[in-house]
Amino acid sequence: MIRTALAITAALLSTAAVSAADLIIPTSPEPIYEAGGVSWEGLYVGARAGGQWFTAATYGVVGGVVGFNFMPADHVVLGAEATADYTWNNVRQGGEYFVNIRGGFLASEAVLIYALGGLGVYNSSDRTVGIFQLGGGAEFALTDAVSIRGEVVGQGDYANNNSPFFDTAKATVGVAYHF
Repeated sequence: MIRTALAITAALLSTAAVSAADLIIPTSPEPIYEAGGVSWEGLYVGARAGGQWFTAATYGVVGGVVGFNFMPADHVVLGAEATADYTWNNVRQGGEYFVNIRGGFLASEAVLIYALGGLGVYNSSDRTVGIFQLGGGAEFALTDAVSIRGEVVGQGDYANNNSPFFDTAKATVGVAYHF
């Protein structure tokens, strides 16, 4: 009987020892990994300034941009944006309003090279004209939320069939905040 009691006691003690091994709590938590760097996806808003050249006249340009980007594949950025620019010189002033599409390629994590095309309207006190633009630019991420960009576009209108494809050229530099 003593042997049976000792065998049962030994079995119970060995089960308790094995269960106690499960009670060890790690002393440091597992690290949390987050993706770092710039995300080109999402909503952005910005301001820009530059110049516009129309035959012999030069215009100042100041305006804004709001847009949205998404990345359908690695290094490929597609987006849509709206721009509004105020243009002026010593003779005429007006506004240009565009809806654009952009397609770009990430040359590095912080550098986006893109092409742009859009349809819009030019409006001044004496006329309103439907216009289009084609061009491109480069955008550089300064932080994960702020970028700067430079852009050059050629613009044309639908009013005059005898004019060249591009009537004007516009160059702007700007800054954008990405949400």
